[in-house]
Amino acid sequence: MEQWLHDIFYYNEAKPLIFTGLFFWGFFAVVLAIYSFVYKQKTLRNAFLFFASLFFYYKTSGFFFVILILSTLIDFGIGHGIYNTKSSLGKKLLVALSVLVNLFLLGYFKYSYFFADFFNDVFGTQLTVTNQFAYATNQIFGSDFVFDRILLPVGISFFTFQTISYSVDIYRGLIKPVKSILDFGFYVSFFPQLVAGPIVRASEFIPQLYQDYKLTKVQFSTALFWILNGLLKKMFLADYIAVNFVDRVFANPLSYSGFENMMALFGYSLQVYADFSGYTDIAIGVALLLGFTLPTNFNSPYKAISVGDFWRRWHISLSTWLRDYLYIPMGGNRSGSFFSYFMMFVVMMFVSLLAQSWYVPVGLAVFVLLFFILTKVSVAFKRWTDTNINLMLTMLLGGLWHGASWNFVVWGGLNGLGLVVYKLVKKILPWKDKSKWYNRTIGLTITLIFITFTRTWFRSPTAEGANQMLTQIGTNFNASIIPDVLWGFRYVFAVMVLGYIIHWLPTSVKDWYRNTFINWHIAIKILVIFLSIFFIYQVLSADLQPFIYFAF
Repeated sequence: MEQWLHDIFYYNEAKPLIFTGLFFWGFFAVVLAIYSFVYKQKTLRNAFLFFASLFFYYKTSGFFFVILILSTLIDFGIGHGIYNTKSSLGKKLLVALSVLVNLFLLGYFKYSYFFADFFNDVFGTQLTVTNQFAYATNQIFGSDFVFDRILLPVGISFFTFQTISYSVDIYRGLIKPVKSILDFGFYVSFFPQLVAGPIVRASEFIPQLYQDYKLTKVQFSTALFWILNGLLKKMFLADYIAVNFVDRVFANPLSYSGFENMMALFGYSLQVYADFSGYTDIAIGVALLLGFTLPTNFNSPYKAISVGDFWRRWHISLSTWLRDYLYIPMGGNRSGSFFSYFMMFVVMMFVSLLAQSWYVPVGLAVFVLLFFILTKVSVAFKRWTDTNINLMLTMLLGGLWHGASWNFVVWGGLNGLGLVVYKLVKKILPWKDKSKWYNRTIGLTITLIFITFTRTWFRSPTAEGANQMLTQIGTNFNASIIPDVLWGFRYVFAVMVLGYIIHWLPTSVKDWYRNTFINWHIAIKILVIFLSIFFIYQVLSADLQPFIYFAF
């Protein structure tokens, strides 16, 4: 009995509380049972869901729920300060404080080892990284959290962006600050989307805190559909492809032919989509059962006919967040600003530190000097720079948001370059007329190949691994063994083909089978759910696979 209670209420690093585990659905059943008694009283409802979300985050991340509480307290106070301050300068300073505090927390946990390693290399020191937050918590509360190393808090990249949006939206006059710390805590920590998004803006979600609970039969059936859809995406498509093929190739590219490496890349493109959008589908369904609407995060991204179209369809909540809170404030496509050049300095600093060599900062300085001279002697070049500098910086910073490594810099830079090049050539492309199906097919194919190619750096654990994979594809393709490879991994490739076919189905077809499920009798829905879960557990790998974006 004591062990059973310990397993329920204490954090176990080996058993985090995730959507694909049975424990989560037991937790959610208890939440729904209690929720049925409190949902009519908004204050009590929001407070209950806040504490339920804190428990969820504790079971998912252990100590790091303290960071979530700290971020909540700070931004709640800053939000009221922004609203009540009369002077424009005072408001701006408070917004800046919110941004700096949140980015400090994000940077401390995400980049501490990066800066410590650089400092040790340059000055010959032997600094060690200690989690001062965990140490202080142990001293104050007598807890025993690990403090001799820093682990990345699950979801910190998401909830820090949400708290930043709260401060900025108050400054912009889009919302008023919430009166209750419990209401604000609920907004920051709402458990369905807490650890992997979608990123929910304050102006979109906070008004829902004060709306009456409403769940129609159609909404209930829609929620069930999205939960089931997400589980099938994650546990059938994503995990099956990863465990049985993709992870093996990325772990040791030189042991596989160029064809196998290439197929692993296309497999990963499907895996990361099914994994991430599967999480989002489940989050949307769970939130809807509780009476809240989360934003759409994916719109069939592999139907994109250009790189720009892809980024309008992929991780929409992050793409639009970067657009509205970074790209447009830097000047958008109108011109570079002081903010643009400051962010350029930040990016170059990161790149220089990553290189750990004086050649790189010197080379960057020469590049910037030549760039500056060209903008002075060529009006056309300056106009082109003003139009594209912020776009390129946004993609580079988006890459660094995922982590401090050369791989993410390259990945972000390539996507930025792809956007810039497409803007230059889109008017002269022979297939620019997208009214014809074959032109759309050409655009779709080129876009998918390009996006998949850039993911070599996104997925590979090291730059060396990415280079090995591309080398194998370029020099050791070994077409003669393709039939044997296709047969040897026939089930994996069959799942990949099925996944891409479903993804490319017309929207009308997807709407049809979703509406068909929604309109079925409840007995048929229960049967379909039972058969789907039975099928999932037939193909389930030995261990539950974490969601990919838990790492960010």
